[in-house]
Amino acid sequence: MVSKKITFIVNPNSANGATGRQWPPMRSKTRDRLGPFDELMTNGPGHATLLARQTVRSGVDIVVCVGGDGTLNEVINGLMNEKSSLESEVLLGFIPSGTGCDLARSLPISLDLDRALDNILSFRNRQIDLGKLTYQDHEGLTSCRYFHNVVSLGLGGEVDDRVNRTTKAFGGFISFIWATLISILYFHKKQIQLRVDDNFDDEVTCWNVAVANGQYHGGGMWVAPGAAINDGLFQVTVVGDLSVIEAFWNLPKLYNGKIYEHEKIMKLVGSRVVASSSQPVLLDMDGEQPGRLPVVIEVVPSALRIICD
Repeated sequence: MVSKKITFIVNPNSANGATGRQWPPMRSKTRDRLGPFDELMTNGPGHATLLARQTVRSGVDIVVCVGGDGTLNEVINGLMNEKSSLESEVLLGFIPSGTGCDLARSLPISLDLDRALDNILSFRNRQIDLGKLTYQDHEGLTSCRYFHNVVSLGLGGEVDDRVNRTTKAFGGFISFIWATLISILYFHKKQIQLRVDDNFDDEVTCWNVAVANGQYHGGGMWVAPGAAINDGLFQVTVVGDLSVIEAFWNLPKLYNGKIYEHEKIMKLVGSRVVASSSQPVLLDMDGEQPGRLPVVIEVVPSALRIICD
């Protein structure tokens, strides 16, 4: 049993509704292990952010997110304030239960409930960086969001849009790979003016630009091998001017860690990324599609503590 005040924020619709069906037995086991805790269920997009903000103001010690990367992103945005710092010293827990759950591939976050509860009981945690994204939302207004994993510009946004408009019943890998294959057929490469710190400033013709805090996105695509979530830097992967045939032929490199072996795929490193385009370019942020270019993306070092192995 723990003496700290704990709130679980649960997205019952994540994993195509599987989280809602699995939560009652998970709740029972969690109460047996942790003792009393508060439970809040989300009811739609953006609700987890409001719930997280309310729990922090109520003086909670630990907020545990049960859902996918999109729900986790919302919770993190509720924990952060406009000054790029935590509203309090709250610890963040994450029990992955969603379509992607890619953060669990970059951090030692257990997919096993018993192990996850052990970590909450022992307060094991790690300090991680976040990214701060300033972008144009769907109404054409300038907005600001935080992200924990990856922001991608171009094909990634198109894939998210397609995944979120179709069923996720076949799980993360199938959902994202199918959407990627279809999007490649219809997507037109973009001209993006890209600046990374003072090291790179040029227009690139590309399929996608991934600004990575973690290593994986899109249900297991290894888009940034070697990226570290606590080094104060982004790893930026530019998938350049490949033909459609080259894009299909080299798709396995997105999963086997050999992405940088292709001469048209470029790796950059920096803490601030600025991108714009005269064309409409959609964004992917932690598996969600919040808007489009132009963007400014900045590292927020050691922004929060997350419970993990």
